[in-house]
This record gives sequence, structure tokens and C-alpha cells, in this order.
Amino acid sequence: MPHRLDPGEKRIQALLWLVLFSISLLVLALFRFQILQSDKYINLAAQNRLRFIRLPPSRGDIVDANGAILATSMKVFDLIGYPQDLLKDESINILERVFLRHGIPFTKDKIKATIKKQYSVPYNAVTVLSNLTIAQVSDLVSDPEYPEFLYPLPVMRRVYPTGNLLPHVLGYVGEITKEELESLGGKGYRGGDIIGKAGVELIYEDQLRGEYGEEAIEVDARGRRVRVVDRKEPVPGDRIALTIDLNAQSYAASLLGDRKGVVFAMDVRNGDVKVLYSYPGYDPNALAWGLSSKEWALMLKDKDKPMMNRTISGTYPPASTYKLLTAYAALAEKKITPSTTYYCPGAFKLGNRTFRCWKTTGHGTVNLEKAIRESCDVYFYQVGLKTGIDAITFWSRKFGLGSPTGIDLPGEASGLVADPVWKKRVFNESWYPGDTVNYSIGQGFLLTTPIQMARVFAAIANGGKLVRPRLYAGRAVEVDDLGLSDRFLKILRNALYQVVKSGTGRLAGGYGVEVSGKTGTAQNPHGEDHAWFVGYAPSKKPEYVAVALVEGGGHGSSAAAPIVGQVLSFLCRGPR
Repeated sequence: MPHRLDPGEKRIQALLWLVLFSISLLVLALFRFQILQSDKYINLAAQNRLRFIRLPPSRGDIVDANGAILATSMKVFDLIGYPQDLLKDESINILERVFLRHGIPFTKDKIKATIKKQYSVPYNAVTVLSNLTIAQVSDLVSDPEYPEFLYPLPVMRRVYPTGNLLPHVLGYVGEITKEELESLGGKGYRGGDIIGKAGVELIYEDQLRGEYGEEAIEVDARGRRVRVVDRKEPVPGDRIALTIDLNAQSYAASLLGDRKGVVFAMDVRNGDVKVLYSYPGYDPNALAWGLSSKEWALMLKDKDKPMMNRTISGTYPPASTYKLLTAYAALAEKKITPSTTYYCPGAFKLGNRTFRCWKTTGHGTVNLEKAIRESCDVYFYQVGLKTGIDAITFWSRKFGLGSPTGIDLPGEASGLVADPVWKKRVFNESWYPGDTVNYSIGQGFLLTTPIQMARVFAAIANGGKLVRPRLYAGRAVEVDDLGLSDRFLKILRNALYQVVKSGTGRLAGGYGVEVSGKTGTAQNPHGEDHAWFVGYAPSKKPEYVAVALVEGGGHGSSAAAPIVGQVLSFLCRGPR
């Protein structure tokens, strides 16, 4: 007969089962916390005593074709700390007092906003103040109230030794914005990082930026550094060598002076850019080291548009420099021959309109060479009508007009090669013969950039090859053979030689190198005409092409031609 438990034994047995169940739960809990989730809790413990400092790399230098430093980095100091220490009310009050005592206008609200903008997790350091010199840091640290939770961190900041000589080439760097941070997600950027904002700095950001390092330090209960636990060194950015010749750039700037405009020069064989100067400009140092919102707004509203790179973004009627394209189109379409002549009495009548030549007394009977040499408008009015707008625009696009050149800079404009379809779409009007007349001399519904016209003349000089301009010497050379007629190109080259020898471009000569080129005087609805000259040298074996555009400069023959002649002489012969 089985033993029956009395009430006391039942209570003991129940208690034993309860103890066994409790021990089982404890074992399961320990297994979960110490085995299954050990990494999680180890990390949480470590985060309570570890701090991680992100170590910025030194941004890669930018140098010119001869190795001269154009952009580099110098050592300054950032003051950094950890959000869990900084965001305490007492800490904010201390920071404000210390900063104001040393002439740094940093209020509580600004301190909080600066920290919160960079906040990700409590144990990742954020930057409170940037770009302090060793003297400034020493002054702050010597303050009796200087907080122990604020650490000076040596960092490298961008410097542009050339000042306002190359801003539209180099661009500048600045603190990453919220929008940029979102668009660059996955590339390792954080709030407070410095990135390229314009120019080469922007285009080659990936090569120049380098890789961030990290330092893990152990801190005590008060957040003070105890020891370095681990350190990964930052990797410096790559050194970028440009094709720009700093000496030639400086010389071109001195020739243009304080006149608004452009001087550009490149190698006709491979597109290496030697000079890219747009005036007015700006000092990238001011932007890299920080402008106030008021100062930035004033720069953007400046009527002279110093931020605009006129070489690649300024669009202008090409005026008589375009006559070379009208001539090539007419020759290629067999509408004229080199011996075709027209009579220029100083004006051309079309219906009830009169289109005048720049020379009011006329040029008399002219053939193609004389028309280019003397820049006869009446000759090209009639050649343009005979050739037709469709053929003219076809050959314009063939030479690269209406499209970006592909230079390695942001913000390049396409220009405008307008045609009857465009006019109908934009103005709901038909194309008239008078439109073609204007077009044939580079006026009317036609806009080009200075760099586009330089590329057109480079193609004439190098035998019909359209080169892509390049600034970075490590970028591949790209040359597109247009399949042009050697005979027609020879005719145009001979005419361009005569322009400088005895025509409207005589002032481009006399500098020790034979120059071929073309003048242009573009109508400007806002004032004096814009002055153009595009040329190349040496004439017999071309190496470089150059363009000068002087806004409101008047005549291309007097304002622009001498600049191009001197720049080409500098490039071909060196400084004298």
C-alpha cells in the first residue's frame, strides 16, 4: 500500500519543487545573460568607461603642374567633449563663462545647438569649438575654471596659399550640411565633417578626404582620461597634381587686372588646362575657415557675381569669333569656295531691315580669307543665308557647342545653339531669315562659354580633334576625331594667321611667337560691348590655345587680343 504524505510532508515537497524551479530560472537567466547576450552587456559596460575620439585625416595637397602648393592643410586645434558630459546644465554654464571671458561669443543656446547637431551616441566625441591656434588653446586651458571634460584635439585645416588667384579652379571646403549628410549616407560622414564644396575640392572629394582614424580611451567616473586603450591612425588623403601653371595663371591675372572677364588657355593636343582665370573672384580661405551667414548672403547677392566661374558658366554671344564656324559650315556644305566673293558697301538690306557692317564705309569686294581677316559682317550675312540655319547649327554642335566640354569642374553651362524648333517652342514664333543673318556673325539666339570657343579653335589648330579639357593630370586624356576636312581646316588656319599678321588681330602679335586667332565684339544689352579674342600658337605647329573675354571691354582687337598674345608667348617661350 503506497505511503500517503501527511500535510507537513506535502508542504516540504512543494517547497522543494519551488526551490528547484527557482534555481532552474536562475540558471536559464545566467545562461542568457552570460552566454547568449554576453557581447551586448560587455559593450554596455565598456561604453560606460570607454570614449571614442574620431581622428580626422590630413586632406591631400593640391599642387600645380610644377609642384607648387595650391591647397594644403595646417595644424590647428578643436575643443571636443562627450555629449553626456557637455549637455549638463552645469557644464553649459561653465563653458559659456569661460568662452565669454576669453572673448569667444559662444552663448548657451549656440553651445547646445552645436553639440546636438553632431550628436549620435553619448560616447562619441563632438566638436565644441574649431580652428583654434596654439596660443588660443593655451589661453583657454590656463583659465582656472577650464573644464576637465573638454579636450584639445590637434586637427588639420585647409589653407589656400594662392588666395584669390585660383578660387574657381580649387573651390573650397566647408562643414557638411544636413542635406549633404543625407545624400552621402553610407560613405562614413558625420555631422561636423569637412568636405569639398566647389571646384576641384568637390570633384575629387573621394581622393582628397582620406580615411578617419579612431582612438579609444578609458575614462574614470568623472569622465577624465585614464589611458589609451586602442588607436587606429587616420590615413591622409591623396595628393592631386593639376595641369595648371601657377606662373602663367598669375601672369594672366595681371594682364586682365581689375576688368571683369576671363582668361583661359589649354594644350591643343591633350586638353591640359594651363590657365583658368575668372574675375572677379573670392578668397577660398575665408569660406574654408567660416563666414557668417550675413557675409555669405552678401557674397551671393554681389552684382559682380564673384562666385560664378565665368570661364565655364558665363554664357555670351561669341560674336565674330563664331565666323569660323559659319565659314566651315559653308565650305563643308559646298555653298562657297575660298574664292567666292561678295561686295560689302557697309550694310546689307534684307526686306525692310538693314544689317550693318562694323566698318560703315564697307570693305568692298571680299573673298573668304579677306572676310575673316577684316571680319567683314556683310560677307557672312550672305554666306549664312546661303548656307542655311540647319547646316550652321549642325556644324556648331559638331564642334561641341551647345554641350558641356566635360572639364572636371562642377557647374559647367551648356550654352545655347538655338534653331527653328527651339524658337517655336520658346517663343511660339517661326524662324526668319533675319535670325540667320544675326546668327552667322555670332549674335542673336546663340550663347557660348569661353571654354567652348577655346575648344573650337583648338580643333581647328590640331587638325580636327575635339579635346576634353582636364585639370587633374591623373585623368585620362580624351580626344574625339571629328573627321574634318584637312583642306578646309588649312584654309581657315591660313585666314586666322592673316588676322594677326595684317588684320583686326594685329595687337595679338609682336610678343615673340607667331599667333593665329580671331577678334570678336559682342553686343551687350547692359552696357559697353564684350571684347573677345581666341587664338593659338605657334601658328605653324600649334601647342596652346587661349581665349580672353573682357566684359564691357569694347573692341576685341584692342582689349582682348593683347592679353591672348602675351599669354601664348608666356606659355610657348616662358617668362621674359
